[in-house]
Parts: sequence; structure tokens; C-alpha cells
Amino acid sequence: RRGDFSHPTAVWARDVLIADGRSPLVTVQFSSEQSGLLGGIDEAIAVLRMGVEDWTQLTVHALYDGDRIEADETVMTVDGRFDQFAHLAPMCVGVLSRRTRVTTNARALVEAARPKPVMTLPARNDHWLLHRGDALAAQIGGTMQLSGAAQSTRTQPPLILVPHALVAAYLGDTVAAVRACLAHTPDRPMLVVPVDYDNDSVATALAVARTQESRVWGVQLATSEHLVDQSIIPVMGGFVPTGVNSHLVWNVRNALDAEGFGDIKILVSGSITVTRIRQFEEEGVPVDAYGVGTALTSGRFGFVADVVTLDGAAHARAGRTLKPNPRMERVR
Repeated sequence: RRGDFSHPTAVWARDVLIADGRSPLVTVQFSSEQSGLLGGIDEAIAVLRMGVEDWTQLTVHALYDGDRIEADETVMTVDGRFDQFAHLAPMCVGVLSRRTRVTTNARALVEAARPKPVMTLPARNDHWLLHRGDALAAQIGGTMQLSGAAQSTRTQPPLILVPHALVAAYLGDTVAAVRACLAHTPDRPMLVVPVDYDNDSVATALAVARTQESRVWGVQLATSEHLVDQSIIPVMGGFVPTGVNSHLVWNVRNALDAEGFGDIKILVSGSITVTRIRQFEEEGVPVDAYGVGTALTSGRFGFVADVVTLDGAAHARAGRTLKPNPRMERVR
């Protein structure tokens, strides 16, 4: 409400209106610059509710998170005295832009992988303050959350990803780290276990399966793009051998199946994009799930906010106009 998190010029504009005794009744229209899948509406509304002195003095109409939107489509309008919420409009624009980018990217990844799940991995390439909101935006786009805390859906059991750092704390012994996780984690979740710590994914996957099969949902292949897994070295030639590639997935799948561990799934991660998912799917690679991170925040997505009515009459800067959207509903 003080404007501490708002853009300084927006706070200054509000303060000028208040100091001048001017309290115009306006409609501020929020519209998208691109087509995509809408995210951040609930969050933007929350900013408005928390950032004004009297929420009942605003009239808000909006679409819903998860709605398909077209370029230049109105997604939200706010009617009220401008001096009450002028400092909040830039914040709402930023929320909509960021979350819609994540939601749109998530849906593209999910559609490429369908019907296989896409799981959001713990974030490591972005500011921690953005993580929880981005995770929700990605979930709106259709991803599952896979993190250090147990998450579950109606179609999947609670899953926890064992972090590489925990394996390191057990001297690189993946099996020991898994045993510790199971011994000290309530509610009996299923584990997703990385098997690339020693760069020998086949051997590690088998070791984990032999000791903890009933509690392992799947193994994670996350070999660095600068390394060649030991199982690939004998067959190098004719394909890119580094990182997670189709030959590595097949090697792990065949090894698990040969010992009767066909129920253990394979999650691949590491620079997973829509293009890579499509390539794996077109080649029939036995991937069961995809783990994504940076692909969720790639690119850009923009919104604009404009005053389009003033004291009950149409009024907007050149190039802008009121664009009513019958799909929007009143926010109560």
C-alpha cells in the first residue's frame, strides 16, 4: 500500500494525484501483446486486493488462469478512482507477463510430451522469490511439481526427487542416500533417484533397483552435456554421445527390464525443450517422464495497461481503445 514494491514513477503519479486533490474515475484495461495461455490473474487480483485501502471501491472483470488468449485481447479491467490503485498497475502487468510466459511454455511442453507427464524440477537458474509463483503457473499449464517436498496428484503417488547434493553428502553412494531418505521421510513417498552421479547410469540404476525397488518410482537421467556415460563409450560413433541421449535411455531401460525392473520409470532432464521432447517421441525412445526447468522461463511475454475511460467517457492515448471482452467475469 505504501508502494515499496511498485515502480517509483507509478507511486509518484499516485502521490501527485492525491496532493492535487484529483481523483478521476477510470477504467484501466490490461491486454496481452501475444497469444498464449493466461497465467497470473489470481495473483494480480491479489495484488489489487492487498494494495488498496478499500477493495470494495474497485470493480474488476477478468478472465481465468488457464484461459487461451489472443494477441491484443483484454484479460482484465479495473474500474475505480485512479489515485487508489495507480501504483499497482505496473505490478499487475509484471505479474501477468511473467506468469503467462511460464504457463504458456508449460503447456507447449506438456502438449509435446502428451500423454507422458512433464515435471517441474527444483529451480536453480532464477531468483528464489519467483519459484513458488512460477511453479503454480507451470501447474496451470499442465505440469506436475517435482521438488524436495512430497507432491501428489490424482494420477501419481507422492514423489520426491533425491538431490545430487544429498548423494554427495553420502560420499557419492546413491544407494546409501536413498536408504537414508526412506528411513527419515514420513508418509512413504515414492522416490525419483538420479543415477548419473558416477557417470555410470546403468550400474547405478540397477544398484538402486535391487535394493529399493518397491519405493523407487523412477530413475532420473541427468548426465552433463559435457560427459559421455560409461555405457555409451563402447558404441560411440554416428550420434552425439554426450549428455542424455536416446542410446543412454535405451541402455538403462534394457538393463532394468532384463532384471525384472520394468515398473521403474525413466525421467530425463537437462536442457529439455519442446524440440527435444518431440525428437524423443518421434524416435520412440522409452522415456516415461520429462523434467524441465529453464525451458519454462525462456522467451518473453508482454502485457500492457492503459487508461481507456475517464469519468465515464471513452478516453485513451493514441492507438489504444476500450476493447470489451464478453469472456471476462466480474470478480467478487
